Amino acid sequence: MFNLIKRDFILQKWQLLVFILLVLFFVLLDRQHPAFIFLLASVILPINTLAYDEKTETNILLNSLPYTRIEIISSRYIGAIVFIILATGITSILLYVFNKPFSITDIAISSSLALFLLSFYLPMSYIIKPGYTFPVAIISFLVLAGIVPPIVSYLGEKLTSFTDFLLNLSVPIFYTSAILLCLAIYGASWSITSYIYRRKAF
Repeated sequence: MFNLIKRDFILQKWQLLVFILLVLFFVLLDRQHPAFIFLLASVILPINTLAYDEKTETNILLNSLPYTRIEIISSRYIGAIVFIILATGITSILLYVFNKPFSITDIAISSSLALFLLSFYLPMSYIIKPGYTFPVAIISFLVLAGIVPPIVSYLGEKLTSFTDFLLNLSVPIFYTSAILLCLAIYGASWSITSYIYRRKAF
């Protein structure tokens, strides 16, 4: 299984340079919040891996190798976490080198959001017809960006007791809870994707 993760790194060795240049561009642009840069960096490589597999129909090859379908999906989910850690490290170094302030809070927010977004993107990539996953993901992201803030604002006004409860939580507890919740969603997504992939014909 870990050889599959290693394979993804080898296939993207040239894309890593483009990835670093893209992150560097946003760092030097100095107009984006550090949490956004961390989030962008965290989701690029996992999404690019799936996009590459769609173009080359890699799943047919993977299923001919001595790996179970559960191992193939596990490599995707573990690999995504490894990519998030790698992206966070590279972004932190670039921000530090160019003296751009950031905090652990920025990393916690971006990592949680990256896990949350990938929890939906990964199973979707095995449901939607190859070639349409990325456009659907972009459209879904734009739709969510448009409807989620008003919904959150509305719920915040109506559920005042719950809002007060959240505001009274200490910062460490709040972010720890958010990360644990996203990890739980990520684990559920892992199980759902494994179920879908085991029954998918290639």
